[in-house]
Amino acid sequence: MGAYASLTSKGQLTIPKDVRDALSLKTGDMIAWTVVDGNLVGTPRNLEFADLAGFLGDPPGGPASLEEIDAAVQDAVGRHVFGDKLRSGKEGDA
Repeated sequence: MGAYASLTSKGQLTIPKDVRDALSLKTGDMIAWTVVDGNLVGTPRNLEFADLAGFLGDPPGGPASLEEIDAAVQDAVGRHVFGDKLRSGKEGDA
């Protein structure tokens, strides 16, 4: 599906109705705009968190407990903040 829209003097675009309908867009929905290889890409941000349930299928190894999820998040945050220093225990590593 494709369509055209004109940029107004205020820098606004009107998304054609058939495109809005196809993407279930409604007034107030957010769209993230990015430029990829010289092309403008608009990604709707109108999903609710619950809409994503089951999106990735079953987790490998089965469902995780809340404790396992908490531990994985804590580990990921630690690696993000401290890098490899946590693993090696060396101050000079980053």
